Amino acid sequence: MTKPVRIRDIAEACGVSLGAVSRALKGQPGLREETRLRIISVAEQQGYDFSRLRSDKLKRVLFLLHRQHNISRALPFYSQLLLGIENLCREQGIALSFLSIGPGDAVSEQVMLHQPDALICAGFFEPELLALLAQMKLPLVLVDLWAPGLPCVNPDNTQGGYLATRHLIDQGRTRIAFLASTLAHYSIRQREKGYRQALYEARLLMPPEYEAIAPPLLDTERSLSEAIDELLNLPEPPDAIFAYNDAAAMVVLRVCAQRGLRVPQDIAVVGFDDIESAAWSLPPLTTIAVDKQLLGREALKLLLDEKQEGNYLLPVKLVVRAS
Repeated sequence: MTKPVRIRDIAEACGVSLGAVSRALKGQPGLREETRLRIISVAEQQGYDFSRLRSDKLKRVLFLLHRQHNISRALPFYSQLLLGIENLCREQGIALSFLSIGPGDAVSEQVMLHQPDALICAGFFEPELLALLAQMKLPLVLVDLWAPGLPCVNPDNTQGGYLATRHLIDQGRTRIAFLASTLAHYSIRQREKGYRQALYEARLLMPPEYEAIAPPLLDTERSLSEAIDELLNLPEPPDAIFAYNDAAAMVVLRVCAQRGLRVPQDIAVVGFDDIESAAWSLPPLTTIAVDKQLLGREALKLLLDEKQEGNYLLPVKLVVRAS
């Protein structure tokens, strides 16, 4: 029977102290980055069982959000998700902290300042940034995101896109556009998939220009406005728009109001997420409801699960309002 690799074995191979190995494996501060990476590399080569680091109860969890997210636009969704995580952390005696990061940051140094036992990444992250986080060998769960080999929890985005588009079809709309800020985000691609599925079942074929992807500008709202203007300036503009989230749908409502278009009489609009402001927009927004606090709680439950594997989908539902 092969003897398990000990911290002492790694320390001897690296020529460092036992404490340095312990800090490196646990993602704790106090080491130069190259030293930490060298220790982890040797541990991997020797076959160290990183799951042993999970033998102790989690005490600190770090919630990570990509700096790319416009915080003022993202918080109506992610603040509720964060509350769901915090409520369960409180019940479990776990401390929760928050960090916004981007690919240009000294990621491991910023993370280690929080001395977390585990990480939850929410929303969009580049594969390269996820790889840097995975190198830290801390338990890691994704929420509102998917990546190969990593455990995650998501709303059923495909079903949501299908329900939104099916609703517009049932309302008699035949020129249905899809509006997105980008297709780089997993959840948006899944929502587009549901949109396409509903159109296919209804035997409706939309022109390619009806899939409006906002141009890459720093100001997301301005970018979305330009994409909406392009849709509405088409020789045969859409009679309905499915927006990838509620914040984008409310930009559609504003642009339509500026043009004198009546919603839903002239054009119907459906969003996604059911953020609080969707109910009191003018007109109130029809949307796909996501239980954001449950999404957060399920992400933490997955983190606490010893197996920590799989892609878990949470159900969504259509909320019909005046739009």
